[in-house]
Amino acid sequence: MSKEENPLSPTTAPGENARFDSALRPLTLKDFIGQKKLKENLDISIRAAKNRGEALDHCLFYSPPGLGKTTLSHILAREMGVNIKVTSGPVLSKPGDLAAMLTTELAEGDILFIDEIHRLNAAVEEALYPVMEDFIFFISTGKGPGSTTLKLAVPRFTLVGATTRSGLLTGPLRDRFGLSFNLGFYGEAEIEAILERSAAILGTKASAQGLKLIAARSRGTPRIANRLLKRVRDFAEVKGAGVITPEITEAAMASLEIDSEGLDNLDRRLLLTIAEKFEGGPVGIETLAVSISEEQDTLTDVIEPFLMQSGFLKRTTRGRVLTPKAARHLGFKLPRQQELL
Repeated sequence: MSKEENPLSPTTAPGENARFDSALRPLTLKDFIGQKKLKENLDISIRAAKNRGEALDHCLFYSPPGLGKTTLSHILAREMGVNIKVTSGPVLSKPGDLAAMLTTELAEGDILFIDEIHRLNAAVEEALYPVMEDFIFFISTGKGPGSTTLKLAVPRFTLVGATTRSGLLTGPLRDRFGLSFNLGFYGEAEIEAILERSAAILGTKASAQGLKLIAARSRGTPRIANRLLKRVRDFAEVKGAGVITPEITEAAMASLEIDSEGLDNLDRRLLLTIAEKFEGGPVGIETLAVSISEEQDTLTDVIEPFLMQSGFLKRTTRGRVLTPKAARHLGFKLPRQQELL
């Protein structure tokens, strides 16, 4: 199964999948399910900013993919009653790109959302510092002794940054965000509530037990839950009576090769590689990426967070190590010394 076809892939989907995701996104904090403490704190900040008639403080969201960073950014704009401009770190390749956006595309109070903010060019990041603090953009004209620096005032906007790699953010950039939130994985009850809402929006009939089985395999990630819902809906329409039942769900999961723990082929391939080629570990991430022919970033950003959260994988100073839980799931016997780690 290719990465594009994998319903567990939490990367942004093109075409129909992107429209599907957009249609199911909540539009307000009230409709946003889960992340209770985060929502409470955001609500207070939004109300306070609106009462003072000020722009919301700069905000940073960090988490593995698919947990709601982009959705929350759009909710912030709607709750504040302002426009949002969306871009990403790699797109802003030079300070001039940032200057054009700040001076022509943003009004007072608007939100500039930068996805993958950890991938900002160093020169662009440095140009952001005075903008975030004093809403002034410095433009250098010319080179050498004859060069001059112009100060350009920009609207008092809100920068919202999103990243899956918070550890790659520089200290000066991180410190300039007044609000910083880590989105955690969702509980099964929260995922079930999200699936109920999504099924209603799609006009899909589903039993509570059918949705419960989907939730159990959704890796605590709303985006994955909604993708699986779409796949199971297809099975229900083609092989059933159009209703998502436990039987239909189990058949769909078997066809998609997603097991009872929510692990897919890539997860199992990673765990089996550690078990069979490296006797349960430890093994370095670079070696592991080469062994299964996957990008290192895919393993660290997409695969590992869930495996570690679920207790299948440990990260040690010497490398990645299988846990006894993973060994039992795979039917693998760990070496004695490994069981004691």
